[in-house]
Amino acid sequence: MSFMCFSPVPEPSRRFQWRGIGLAAKAMRMTAGINKLRLAAAFCTAGIVLGAVNAWTTSASAAEDVTLWDGDARSGVRMIAGAPPVGAAHLRAGVEIRLLRGWHTYWRYPGDAGVPPQFSFAGSHNVKHVEVLWPAPERMVDGGGTSIGYSTGIIFPLRVIPQQAGKPVALRLRLQYAICEKLCVPAEARGELTLASGRASQDAALTAAEGRVPKRQRLGEGGDLSIRSVRRERGMGDKERTVVDVAGPAGVDLFVEGPNQQWALPVPTPVEGAPPGLRRFVFELDGAPTGERYQGAMLTLTAVAPGRAVEVSTRLD
Repeated sequence: MSFMCFSPVPEPSRRFQWRGIGLAAKAMRMTAGINKLRLAAAFCTAGIVLGAVNAWTTSASAAEDVTLWDGDARSGVRMIAGAPPVGAAHLRAGVEIRLLRGWHTYWRYPGDAGVPPQFSFAGSHNVKHVEVLWPAPERMVDGGGTSIGYSTGIIFPLRVIPQQAGKPVALRLRLQYAICEKLCVPAEARGELTLASGRASQDAALTAAEGRVPKRQRLGEGGDLSIRSVRRERGMGDKERTVVDVAGPAGVDLFVEGPNQQWALPVPTPVEGAPPGLRRFVFELDGAPTGERYQGAMLTLTAVAPGRAVEVSTRLD
């Protein structure tokens, strides 16, 4: 695992910065994302780094269905195999990130600041496609704004489709991600795992992570956790905002994503005024790339409640 050490410095908002980043920089999202963190370079001694790595990697042993941890005292990454689903065309696996207490990492859309994990499976054998599933995240607020991610260890489930069914799959991973506490640390981890119809010692943990992945719904679909309505309205000043009403228990939260990674919409804020039995969130229409229109844009809304989550894709009228 490789990393750098940083100390925080003030920076402009992430939404402002994303507007100024060209498509070429977007193609290198990890590098660009690291440059967007509220960081400045600080000295990190090689002795501390090597000691932390050794302390982590020597504390775990590999099994046929689990790789060694690749990391240091703050975080580590390993790959795990799942039991093959009966009658399905895909195999099950997972990428697990372990975090030291007080550290966090990011969701696919990190919010006001942060870097989404970047998964590469280049060099894998007998692999046609890998789908990364994203368990429901949480809202994290600090002096620099609101970010979206995970404050405890997380398993990202994988659905792996082989080129040739019935033959072993060698899955090779390169993961670039970031962890933050008071300092933010970009990191890289690698691993390789053979998937076969054998041992799956971490299947229960993988199944639990799969259960945390938001279930897809249609807008307005009934249920005690659902996204009931989305509408635009005039906010304060000349800015428009979007109002979202959600059915859910106390503590339900909402996140929104634009049509692609170039969009940087604000994290929705809970407000009063919802109809009985519903909870209301609003966000300003801010953060679209230059030249893009909000009307007709495809938004992905994720409502998260304790133990479950739902996801809706809808066009903004």
